[in-house]
Amino acid sequence: MNPGRTVLAAGVSWHVVERGQGPVVVLAAGFPQSSYAWRHVLRDLADDHRVIAFDLPGQGDSSRPPDGYDTDTTSDRVHELLRVLGIGRYLYVGHDIGAWVGFAHAHRYPDELDGVALIDANIPGVSLDPVIAIGEQDWKSWHFLFNRLADLPEKLLDGRERVLLEWFFGHKTHDPAATFGDADLDEYERVLSGGKLTGLLGYYRAVLTDIEQNARHAEPIRVPVLALGGAQGSAPDLLAKVRPHAADIRGGVIADSGHYVPEEQPAALAAALRGFHAECRAAF
Repeated sequence: MNPGRTVLAAGVSWHVVERGQGPVVVLAAGFPQSSYAWRHVLRDLADDHRVIAFDLPGQGDSSRPPDGYDTDTTSDRVHELLRVLGIGRYLYVGHDIGAWVGFAHAHRYPDELDGVALIDANIPGVSLDPVIAIGEQDWKSWHFLFNRLADLPEKLLDGRERVLLEWFFGHKTHDPAATFGDADLDEYERVLSGGKLTGLLGYYRAVLTDIEQNARHAEPIRVPVLALGGAQGSAPDLLAKVRPHAADIRGGVIADSGHYVPEEQPAALAAALRGFHAECRAAF
């Protein structure tokens, strides 16, 4: 994967990886990951697209602002990054936190978008249940409470970032051994270690603000939406949850995948994105 470059925009130093030529697709990852999560999908789509994967503020090798991790502010920052890159129209693809931002972005910047793809995400105020119960499947959401706590996650996880990664990848992946190797864990550990976790936790600490903001995004999204969950993922019902918020939506589930769809089933995801983007562009 291209090691990428640094781009300054909206007061953030962004790590950006780019490959290919053609219609533009932008890729935003989630917790506890970085743009590295898109390495397989990026290679596939770059055959006939210009593909741009970036680390969100607070993520990966991008800088960590002291505040502004709510999704409206992050959407504005993404808009400025793409303006600096000279991008006009594009398909926005977000997984996990990247999809939280994508939901806001589709409301705030529809005139820039060919469409938006939301991948296995519990979006605050949309597909995230407002109350976390105690049941057989509710362990999947425990971190929404833990990650919001002030200071404690950093104190408990400093120097133990690999334990966190191994737990998430081991429990939320359909076939962990076939998906993540030691080199992958090494890379994710690199971008979380040394006090870097705080940036990603900022998104969880802004969840209540996101819920308020998304309540104000009352009109249905007017650009085409693709909503895909992993069949064994965190949001297999994402299509049903997002449907009331979109005027033009399609999607479903990706078979044999847990939460980390871009790495578990990259070929199936790339094929779905390629077909969706072709539909979007044909509509213009």
